[in-house]
Amino acid sequence: MAVASNWATRIGRLLTASLSELSPVRRDEPYLSIDIGSSTIKVIEIRGRGPQSRITNIATLPTPPAAIQNNMVYETVAVAEATRALTESHGMRARKVITAVPGPAVIIKRVTLPAQSPRELENTILFEAGNFIPEDLENVNLDYQITDYLDDGKRMEVLLVAAKKDIVASYTETVKGAGLLPVVIDVDYFALENMFETNYEPASDRVIALVNIGARYSSINILKGGRSTFTGDVPVGGRDISEALMRDLNVSAEEAETLKAGGRSDTVDAEQAAAVSTSAASAVIEEIHHALSFFWTAATDETIDAVYLSGGAARMPGLAQLLSERVQAPVEIANPFARVNIDHGVDTPELRQAAPEFAVALGLAIRRPDDK
Repeated sequence: MAVASNWATRIGRLLTASLSELSPVRRDEPYLSIDIGSSTIKVIEIRGRGPQSRITNIATLPTPPAAIQNNMVYETVAVAEATRALTESHGMRARKVITAVPGPAVIIKRVTLPAQSPRELENTILFEAGNFIPEDLENVNLDYQITDYLDDGKRMEVLLVAAKKDIVASYTETVKGAGLLPVVIDVDYFALENMFETNYEPASDRVIALVNIGARYSSINILKGGRSTFTGDVPVGGRDISEALMRDLNVSAEEAETLKAGGRSDTVDAEQAAAVSTSAASAVIEEIHHALSFFWTAATDETIDAVYLSGGAARMPGLAQLLSERVQAPVEIANPFARVNIDHGVDTPELRQAAPEFAVALGLAIRRPDDK
């Protein structure tokens, strides 16, 4: 397994700079990646790093109802206890955790500055950040990274990432409440990129869109030449499709999930269910297409060469084809475990089938506190 080599592996490090418990990283040390979503909590236990790393345990459970609101963990005790029970019941021994805040909770700005030394850049960022970040800097955790040099090295492109301290705290306190130690707080956009770089070969001449359809929102990270050039999100996801099935067919939440996955119900006509699913999925696809068109194609006059789709809804029959037809580009369902070592007892057919759901969790699993 190749660890992502570009700047995306570092973003997020300063978000945990205040955690005094950080200790030196041992090469074979086990870690937990915890992806706390509005629908499910996904946990991966991984040991080692680089090509020698391997996944030793994977587990999921539903997120407590209404626990995630406005991009924060509102029910920290409930989520912490659920996470504790999950890790203990699966015999997970790792204590250090890499987790992420949702992309919509983060402010991301790309700025161009004169080339300068690392110390000068840090001072410039601290002095100028208030001009770029629409928040009181006392209320945010701030990270930055040089992403490119321009004009023969005379200028530099810098990525600024800021997250409100109360949002970051809701995730760190949840992890601590589960008896675990948060060592990195990342951003789901960048976790997607790490997942992609781990499992695929970014082409220098291609534009790749990574789209992760979550329960309540969908994350987008567009790579050009193997480097992230746009991140964004749209407020639609798999739950919109489920709710349409529940509303239009008068079925339970469990039946809606079965129908969304292409299953059958004794109480609903298959053609009617397919029609409702397709209509709801088309509405989700339309929002994703609008975001891709507005933020990329219209701004750059470039086409997207391929889309890699992940998230729980990615496995919905026909959804990838709908997206491909709408964006006029090939769409592949991402496999976060394509090049990852997985212990034999963990690598089951059920895991492989559910693989797209673990895109963010896998991207987090390959992060380490000392990434540069």
